[in-house]
Amino acid sequence: MSQTRPIDEHSMHTRTCGELRRENVGEEVTLTGWVSRRRDHGGLIFCDLRDREGITQLTFDPEHSDGDAFKIAETMRPEWPIKIHGVVRARGEETTNTKLATGEIEVLTDHAEVLNTSVTPPFQIEDGIETSEDTRLRYRYLDLRRPEMMANLKLRSDFTFAIREALHSREFMEVETPSLFKSTPEGARDFIVPSRIQPGNFYALPQSPQLLKQLLMVGGVERYYQVAKCFRDEDLRADRQPEFTQVDIEMSFVDQNDVMSALEEVLADAFGRMGVEMPTPLRRMDYWEAMDTYGSDKPDTRYGMHLVDLTDIFANSKFKVFATAANEEGSVVKAINAKGAGAWARAKIDKLAGVASTFGAKGLAWIAFREDGSINSPIVKFFSDEEMAALRERMDVEPGDLVMFAAGPRLLSDEILGGMRSHMATALEIKREGHDFLWVVNFPLFHWDEDRKAYAAEHQPFTLPTETDIAKIEADPLAAGSCTYDFVMDGFEAGGGGMRIHNAEMQMSMLKLLGFTEERAESQFGFLMEALKFGAPPMGGFALGLDRVCMLLTGSDSIRDVMAFPKTASGSDLMSGAPSAVSGAQLKDVSLRLM
Repeated sequence: MSQTRPIDEHSMHTRTCGELRRENVGEEVTLTGWVSRRRDHGGLIFCDLRDREGITQLTFDPEHSDGDAFKIAETMRPEWPIKIHGVVRARGEETTNTKLATGEIEVLTDHAEVLNTSVTPPFQIEDGIETSEDTRLRYRYLDLRRPEMMANLKLRSDFTFAIREALHSREFMEVETPSLFKSTPEGARDFIVPSRIQPGNFYALPQSPQLLKQLLMVGGVERYYQVAKCFRDEDLRADRQPEFTQVDIEMSFVDQNDVMSALEEVLADAFGRMGVEMPTPLRRMDYWEAMDTYGSDKPDTRYGMHLVDLTDIFANSKFKVFATAANEEGSVVKAINAKGAGAWARAKIDKLAGVASTFGAKGLAWIAFREDGSINSPIVKFFSDEEMAALRERMDVEPGDLVMFAAGPRLLSDEILGGMRSHMATALEIKREGHDFLWVVNFPLFHWDEDRKAYAAEHQPFTLPTETDIAKIEADPLAAGSCTYDFVMDGFEAGGGGMRIHNAEMQMSMLKLLGFTEERAESQFGFLMEALKFGAPPMGGFALGLDRVCMLLTGSDSIRDVMAFPKTASGSDLMSGAPSAVSGAQLKDVSLRLM
């Protein structure tokens, strides 16, 4: 007899609906769950009973046990929770269900009890349903009963436990930080919470525990982690939610290599417990190598279609757009080759300009090399024979290829072609097998914010500059590098981190360069600045996006599929109706009123 599992102890059932196998034949069992399907074959009634672990087929025979269970089975309907008792028996070879883990057995039922009834659900509780996401979110508690959704929650639970265990075994200390804290904007808008007992003052929900984990390092914790809930009031998308979970990590008395090596051990351990091999040491790709080769600081390297620099070829071109870019400092002419897309119809190719515009392009220059050897393009008439020959060689052109160009500032050109690379890989159904892990390192310290006409931190304002670039900060801030590292998985930023400034004077200089007055810096970050004066150690850390990693592990394309109760793209909870109005009395309690 199989050993009793913990889930079957202190429960109404003695077995779950997913654990019975041929070796359990002859065993008396009690099962609980929901009626998934009921099939009345006249003389027999068959029922698929479902719980979180799986499905077991029940058989109700009017000749068995005076037919009491059979009479109850005649009344049962989908999604009724029931409890049954019976004997496990083997199915005949011709009736085995190879699609179910329990498909070799069934339970001949001698007793059944209806625990509750259910109205007709708004959709089938099964995998592969063609139901709108809004409906699924409105009835999320029913959606979670579906096996694929339950499997997602199980995977998330297992991975969270695995990474906790990996960190704990390496002597990281789990420390909980407050959810009500000071508003210290870190790039996105804060969710703010009015204080009732201090009228006119507000808490903020944390965008991350960034400043608090630095203070923990000042406090001597040395190795910290937390599975932290974070909040950011920003526009949403498939892999972003207003509230999300990150595995937050910080270490002190370390250099960058110490932190990255420790993280590799932790991540490899956690992924290994999930059956996913992450070879170490991970590749480390410089930021500009990633941008110039893949057009992204989170590159998916499982397929080619690399960006190719053609600037030198078009230095003397009669095509003015290319010639201008080729002779302008900081600008480039680059291209990608989407093999196979050159056979597309002209109308389909023309639509790619609209796609490119979403990545910042004003248009899209292209050349289609048709499979019959002909060339179709609105720009090729401007190219000399020498330019065409050089282009063909450098882009490895073959019949059926579509070459797409970007010309202009280096970073913008990279981003345009990087976006098109990803779009074309999906459109051409290029296979991306297995998982792809790497570090992208040495990000710029700053970027220029065109809207604010000011410098902005590429990662966050507390990032340590690259030691050799400290002298560049005043003279040429955009040339300065940083001690940063992003963990990239399958073309997504799965986590990121960096070394921290642990000198109060340097931190103030950084904030001033970002546009802070000394008064504003003291107002928002004074507690940190003061702490740094009390012997702050060298420190660095990392935050892993738990939701995003679980999304990638499940193979889903939406982060909502691995969250129990997510929001829609508009930030709404369709199930509860949040956000919603509150009463005037509640507003009065916190000294607020609606205009």
